[in-house]
This record gives sequence, C-alpha cells and structure tokens, in this order.
Amino acid sequence: MKSFGSKPWLLPQPVLIIGTYDKEGKPNAMNAAWGGTWDMHEIAISLSPHATTDNLDLQGEFTITFGTEEQMVAADYVGIVSAKKEPNKIEKTGWKYEKAPNVNAPVFTDFPITLECKVKECLNRSKTGYMLIGEVVNVLCDERYLADDGQPDIERMKLISYDPVHYGYVTLGHRVGNAFSDGKKL
Repeated sequence: MKSFGSKPWLLPQPVLIIGTYDKEGKPNAMNAAWGGTWDMHEIAISLSPHATTDNLDLQGEFTITFGTEEQMVAADYVGIVSAKKEPNKIEKTGWKYEKAPNVNAPVFTDFPITLECKVKECLNRSKTGYMLIGEVVNVLCDERYLADDGQPDIERMKLISYDPVHYGYVTLGHRVGNAFSDGKKL
C-alpha cells in the first residue's frame, strides 16, 4: 500500500450549503465539506471565519442543504466567493429562496432537502475557526424527491460529494444494500 501521510480524507465528504441571513436580512450561503452527524438531533461542521460565521454569531440560526449534480457550479461558487467581497453573491447563483418556517434563515428552494438548525454550541473557537454544533429542529423535503413510502429518496436527489484527493465533485451512486439487514447473512 502507498502511504500519503496525514490527510483529512474522511470519505465521502458532504457538500454542505449553509444558509444564513446577515444583519440586514439578506441571504447568504457558503459551501463547507467538513461536517457530519454529531448526535441524534445534531450536526457538526468545522468552519473557518467567513461572512457566514459572522451571521451565525448574529442570528444563531441557519439552514443546511446538500450539493446536487444540477446545482454543482453554483454550489462551488458560494464556496469560493465571499459575501464580504461580492454583495450580490446569491443573485449570481440564480437560486430562489424563502424564509425557513422554523428558523430565521433562508431555504434555497432549488435543492431537494433542507435541515433547519439552531446554533447549539461553538467548540474550540480560535482565530482560525471553530466546530459548529447545530441542533436540527426540522427537515424539509421537496415532494418531488419523496419515495413511494413518503420518505426522502436520496438516490433521486443526485447528491454530490467533495473529492479532497483530486479537488473535484463526485455524484453519489445507487443503492447497493440494506443497512442493519444484509450483515445478518453472516
């Protein structure tokens, strides 16, 4: 096996789009990859200082949606362009948005699924960032992306994953098995 040294290559890495409002109520979004489940009703995201972190300090609420194949270019754009330098960042994406029903943050309606979250805690805050712990208060899903059982159909969403090795995006594939079930065969 070839050795690559210490790398944060926990795969797959999500393409998280964090939605916030600034002090004037203008929507903002940023792309973050270093995140995941923290607890049954909580998520964790490693963040460096951004306009988004300023908004999180101000508002204490946010939304999370997940990058899709269809929205990949705009999702990448909100990761490389700062709202501090480009005030019309969201307009340039072409994304439509509305206020989330349960938190003071935007829902970008061009995406299939959104988590409504409240800031629970910011761990290890330093000049270089912190670990955001968010409480998920609700999940919204566009009805076009529901399976026959009424639950979100992840395969239909064409979610993308960040490839930290080659700095790209990869579409997540199709179902290959059944969790908490297939292992019983052994």
